[in-house]
Amino acid sequence: MSLAEPRVDSSPDADVLTRSASVTSGGVVESGPPAQRLSSDAQPGRSTPRRRWTPRRLDVAVSGVFLLAALWVTSRIWVDPAGRVAALYSGDPAVMQFFLAHSVRVVLHGEFPFYTEQFNYPDGVNLMANTAILALGIPMVPITVLFGPAVSFVTLVTLGLAGTAAAWYRMLSRHVVRHRLAAAVGGWFCGFSPAMLSHANWHPNIIAQFLLPFIVWRVLVLTRSTRPVRDGALLALLITVQAFINEEILLFTALACGVFLLAVVVQQRERWATAWRPLGTGLAVCAVLAGALLAYPLWVQFAGPMAYHGLSDTVRDYDNDVAAFFAQGSPTLGGNEQANVNLAPNYAEENAFFGWSLSLLAVGIVFWLRREVLVRALAATGLFFAVLSLGERVTWWERHLFTGPWDLLVRLPLLDAVVPTRFGLITTVVVGVLLAFAVERARSLRTVDRRTVRTLTAAGLVFALLPIAPMPLQVTDRPPVPQFITADRWRQYVGPDQTLVPVPVPSMGNTDPMRWAASADLAFRIPGGYFLAPRNGVTGDPGRFGGRPSGIGVLLAEVAATGRTPVLDDRQRRRFLDELRHWRAAIVVLPLDQPNAEPLRRTVEQLVGPARRELDVWLWDVRTLTS
Repeated sequence: MSLAEPRVDSSPDADVLTRSASVTSGGVVESGPPAQRLSSDAQPGRSTPRRRWTPRRLDVAVSGVFLLAALWVTSRIWVDPAGRVAALYSGDPAVMQFFLAHSVRVVLHGEFPFYTEQFNYPDGVNLMANTAILALGIPMVPITVLFGPAVSFVTLVTLGLAGTAAAWYRMLSRHVVRHRLAAAVGGWFCGFSPAMLSHANWHPNIIAQFLLPFIVWRVLVLTRSTRPVRDGALLALLITVQAFINEEILLFTALACGVFLLAVVVQQRERWATAWRPLGTGLAVCAVLAGALLAYPLWVQFAGPMAYHGLSDTVRDYDNDVAAFFAQGSPTLGGNEQANVNLAPNYAEENAFFGWSLSLLAVGIVFWLRREVLVRALAATGLFFAVLSLGERVTWWERHLFTGPWDLLVRLPLLDAVVPTRFGLITTVVVGVLLAFAVERARSLRTVDRRTVRTLTAAGLVFALLPIAPMPLQVTDRPPVPQFITADRWRQYVGPDQTLVPVPVPSMGNTDPMRWAASADLAFRIPGGYFLAPRNGVTGDPGRFGGRPSGIGVLLAEVAATGRTPVLDDRQRRRFLDELRHWRAAIVVLPLDQPNAEPLRRTVEQLVGPARRELDVWLWDVRTLTS
């Protein structure tokens, strides 16, 4: 007996995964095609409609609903993809657009995919260590070429939400529950949970989880496989593609599968006797094949140029407050940005936020279905990762309670590169599957008044899910790419081995110049940028955001923030010129509409002389100073 094909007996979960029958609480088996089951309540003698809801039509309809919901969430960005970005803005959209433009260069120009010198010149950036989303960017090349990286970005966000929901719906409806309504509820929550909506603001690589349901299912299939070599090879291919979408999510999936299988085996140890051999064989094949396919990219990531080991201390402290599990997410119907202050690291990392109603319902589902092995295993998995997501210091409304178990794991290899708050994404999937189980069991109850049961089920779902229903992402305008860039006037100055230096210098807090480069197909290089790199540019050191410290970068960032023009001496001028030579700068560019543009212009003029206006920028030609 295997883990994925449990014995058919009196247990309510006896045949959940093989889907050969649905066992009700009274022991009565309901079988038959899904479409027949969905219409089983039709009264005898009533005429059959000409157009029947076949399984295929139901699947198309559900997927259509998911796509409409995703368009609803991203609707305000779709109005002007290049000029709008989600509010509470961070630099991630610009970085993702840069990576999308890099995929174009990989496909059309044969550029090396795992490392680039187009930003942070001359040190460059290790793209394998920076989530370059090659598995998303390469298929999007036609859209990026035709409509630009901004359109590709919002397209990926839309398809990520809808695709993840549809993928979980398909897996649940085919392999876990019999009723498509139950699968639709579970898929909906997996695709449009508050955590997914939060990441939709900035992280298409995190919300693109459409491969995860199939990875999970292939792992479960291995426990009963009669062809473990073939199944292990299929799993390896899925893992390889997911590695080029987001490795952190892949690691979470592996950890969740391990904890879930362990929770099942602890409860029913006899299953291990028949499961270990095909599982071991399949995983060995998977490890060999995936290892061969990913060997060189992983070498570049961990030992190649600009590789780093572990995240910065700032990110290691990203965790969930216990109170976050009982609040509504900011981008939801009942959410409030002000109410969520300090419950999450930032508004892009609201990885819990189920709300009181759903939290209570999830606990109630576990209590109701506590006799089912799978439900207990899911509950243990969700709780385990919810606790890990609390980080090294467990807090309640910022009040320190005690040291969390994550403190014991944070320094382990691979785990030292994990953002702990994101463990809440695993708990989110667990809640989605529990919702599917609950709807399935409620529909299968044999009671006198089934209409009342269904009404109560619908009311419970509305009570739990309405407060966290998705709302359109809040947006803000962002400055347009300067005409000096879009009109290709920069080409008169910048050679292939030179850089265009924006003012302020690109950094984590100033990513607009990365959009300039992306809009120009990365045809020119820039110094600095927003990325992860080893401290001080020394390969193998712990990671930090940004490259080597830049004196002029810090100076100009301070002027941009304060609007005060400093008085510079000869030593500072020499230092700035040294940095310009290090960057092989050809021109220095300051947009006219840059905040505090006048003090910035006066500051740069103290360093390299008078500026001249060209189109919509102030321009300094420094080739004679840096050649």
